[in-house]
Amino acid sequence: MSLPRLVQPGDIENGASEIDRIRAEYARRKRDIPQSFYSWDRVSNCFTHTQLVRDCIAELTRAKMFPLESRSVADIGCGSGTWLLEFAQWEGIDLHGIDLDKSRIERAKARFPSAELLVGDAQYLPWQDSSFDLVSQFVLFTSILSNTVKKQIALEMWRVLKPGGVILWFDFRVNNPQNKNVRGISSREIHSLFPDGSIRLRRVTLAPPLARRIVPISWIAASLLEKIPVLRTHYLGIIRKRSDCPL
Repeated sequence: MSLPRLVQPGDIENGASEIDRIRAEYARRKRDIPQSFYSWDRVSNCFTHTQLVRDCIAELTRAKMFPLESRSVADIGCGSGTWLLEFAQWEGIDLHGIDLDKSRIERAKARFPSAELLVGDAQYLPWQDSSFDLVSQFVLFTSILSNTVKKQIALEMWRVLKPGGVILWFDFRVNNPQNKNVRGISSREIHSLFPDGSIRLRRVTLAPPLARRIVPISWIAASLLEKIPVLRTHYLGIIRKRSDCPL
């Protein structure tokens, strides 16, 4: 198993501090945000997820990565398995995931007993070089404020990705002015995290505050608003590792 790349003196301490901060923030969210806020009986949540599923399938199809049959897949920051469930419906059977939160991993294991699901820090992925055809992350990087930690996780995602494989990226491109514990990831930053990747980014996802207000009134109106680029708050990306690309 290869060691993580480019760890510099002081990075381990800085990384550990950032991971502790993220764990504390996750605990705060559990305390302060009702579980029903993200539940499927909220129509705005269904809208956002449905639109994103459509966009992901379109991008993976364009990248010749859909369906996922015979593909090895790792979801970084997999939580309780929301996207692993989608991958399974897309014919994915070789599924892996990692998350900091033990309770989320336990829930994911109950859903996917045959998947390899691990509690751990994504700065130090436990898989060998070139293990996966598809590596995904959904709103993981936006919760990381340390540039050092972001770079280390990106390096690890790149390391475990096979040549010719792709990273499926979904994250905020703008800051949330009401939450100082998250930070948007710009196009320039994504390119700096994966300097050797062939990157395609699309603006997607109607701004969540708008979606929560508009979707219960009219799904069609929300769909039309989502066509306005300035109202889309996330990047959906396909980041390909060339077949001849060094690790």
